[in-house]
Amino acid sequence: MPKIRHSRTKKPPEGFEDIEETLQEFARKMKDAENEPHEGKRRVESLWPIFRLHHQRSRYIYDLYYKREAISKDVYDYCLKHGYADGNLIAKWKKPGFERLCCLRCIQPKDTNFGTTCICRVPKSKLEEGRIVECVLCGCRGCSSTDFTSSKKEKSKQPRTENEDQRLQLETYGEQSAQTQIRQPSSNGENEEDENNQKKVE
Repeated sequence: MPKIRHSRTKKPPEGFEDIEETLQEFARKMKDAENEPHEGKRRVESLWPIFRLHHQRSRYIYDLYYKREAISKDVYDYCLKHGYADGNLIAKWKKPGFERLCCLRCIQPKDTNFGTTCICRVPKSKLEEGRIVECVLCGCRGCSSTDFTSSKKEKSKQPRTENEDQRLQLETYGEQSAQTQIRQPSSNGENEEDENNQKKVE
């Protein structure tokens, strides 16, 4: 959970304001998930939306820094230090075979009945055909890297959309995943310049 900022907190680095609005939106959704009524749900099921939002927020910071290179190292370190992203989870994403890991609990054998990793880590090709997987711990429906690699190869001929990462998250957690509108930080005010040029033409 992000640390509370007050007057004595160190000022965020330059560029943090570009993603601050999106992080605040994540915080609002997280608060709604925590206050959501739990009647009729299993105890573990009530935590699923929180795990999903935690994953999405960490993936958002991870993609901005490692994939799109849209934020600086200072902003990235600030986000990790203040709890906007899970540094341990991101460290796993950088290792082969864990690129789409849903949460750290799913790879801890002590949290499973048979002392193995969670069933959501098993590739779909190794499961019975038509079997629906749903992790008890976080609600994940499959986060094996081979599943995402094969799906990318099948759809490589199709034009890539801006919401590719959101689509992959929905495949991981199913249709009930808490969706978040991810806004991309502006790069060097190019959008503002385009708007000003349009006004001048008018």
